[in-house]
Amino acid sequence: MSNRIRDLVIVGAGISGIGTAYWLKRKCPKKDFTILEARDSMGGTWSLFKYPGIRSDSDMFTFGYRFKPWNNPQSISSGENILEYLRETATDAGIDEHIKFGHKMISANWSDESRTWSLNVRTPKGEEEIVCKFLSICTGYYDYHEAHRPPFKGEENFKGKIVVPQFWSKDLNYSGKKMAVVGSGATAVTLVPSLVESGALHVTMVQRSPTYIMNLPNRNKLFMGLKKVLPGKWAYRLTRWKNISLQMISFGLSKLFPKAMKRLLINAAAKDLPDNYPVEKHFNPRYNPWEQRLCVVPDGDLFRVIKAGKATVNTGAISHFTESGLIMESGDEIAADIVVLATGLKMQLLGGASISVNGTPALFKDAMIYKGMMVSDLPNFIYAFGYTNASWTLKVDLTANYLCKLLNYMDRKGYEVVTPQRENLESDDDFLNLSSGYIKRAKKILPKQGKRRPWRVYQNYLVDMLATRFGRVKDRVLKFER
Repeated sequence: MSNRIRDLVIVGAGISGIGTAYWLKRKCPKKDFTILEARDSMGGTWSLFKYPGIRSDSDMFTFGYRFKPWNNPQSISSGENILEYLRETATDAGIDEHIKFGHKMISANWSDESRTWSLNVRTPKGEEEIVCKFLSICTGYYDYHEAHRPPFKGEENFKGKIVVPQFWSKDLNYSGKKMAVVGSGATAVTLVPSLVESGALHVTMVQRSPTYIMNLPNRNKLFMGLKKVLPGKWAYRLTRWKNISLQMISFGLSKLFPKAMKRLLINAAAKDLPDNYPVEKHFNPRYNPWEQRLCVVPDGDLFRVIKAGKATVNTGAISHFTESGLIMESGDEIAADIVVLATGLKMQLLGGASISVNGTPALFKDAMIYKGMMVSDLPNFIYAFGYTNASWTLKVDLTANYLCKLLNYMDRKGYEVVTPQRENLESDDDFLNLSSGYIKRAKKILPKQGKRRPWRVYQNYLVDMLATRFGRVKDRVLKFER
């Protein structure tokens, strides 16, 4: 048990936790903080996932930190390069000295009497209590120990191997093997070309329904050109703002003119595929653009392996497994030595920890989210939720800066506690603004969306930036206590 009371504890040493720690050190240098990381290494997703071709699903000029230029001209980068970038960021800023590895928060209880959070933490030496005044959750929102893994009829008869990407073994030998990748999201479209290029004989992407897939040149010519005439920091900033602007315009047009954007994306895919390819069947989603996350393929690598005849797409429902592969409900038979179930993530909040206030459990499903970052009726608590329609890091950066602004305001005014007080403005809209399967499955655990500010989550970087940087801290919702 530790008697020391920390100003703040960050839970998670991934991209969110490292970014939050950087801004705390810069804008709140007198604050004493600790980062709790359940695993034995930093990096979160990027140190966990090991499947072939693991890469960013957003361009690195917006996925990278605002304060740390991404100097590689590649827009979509490998997990290995991203992990190195995170480690370098943490080391250069002295953030690594604040990390306690192997420390998993099991539960946290807020006490009105002591005005502190008491964290029950599992460590390599046993359980420990850590006390802090403010709690920052940077764990992301999915389960590291369990993926979404639906059962399939007859899979026990399959003589080959069934693999889940989240738990990929480096010893898996797929050279010269026929493979089926079940799924159509970012993991599946990453795996298919990577498996082909690293030795698989043939790969079939088995998708229940299509996803929007966009070809993105992977060498940023603007960045390379700007670096020739400007310092690297300015080349990065200008490229970053150009990409942010394009993303917002693309998202806005998709909402205003969904049919036109749908046709534009399908026609673009058709140009990269063989003549007379059934694009309407395999690349024509049932939903409008940006109702689910759009997948990016760098330099059209997925289209390239399809065009070369090394990969195929089969759209439809799986009937059952056989000894040698899959049978589709259409009657198509897919031969496979290895089946990869890229069927999605399982969402989990708080890294699986439980939260209570004065000993009473706090249920996120009954709460509302304030400015996309604080939770109604939870004192001195902030949660880093990234964007679903843009780079995760953009929103995390705003959240970290708002936290610093809030802490400094409280210090100036002599406040010890801040709590967003819930208003009766609940909306039926999903908090994360997407209709993706993994979000629908998690609706029962996610906080509620509101009808208007500050409970409305806009998923718009410009709107959020103006509100958090230039808006007043004190409003009708936040209750401050001395």
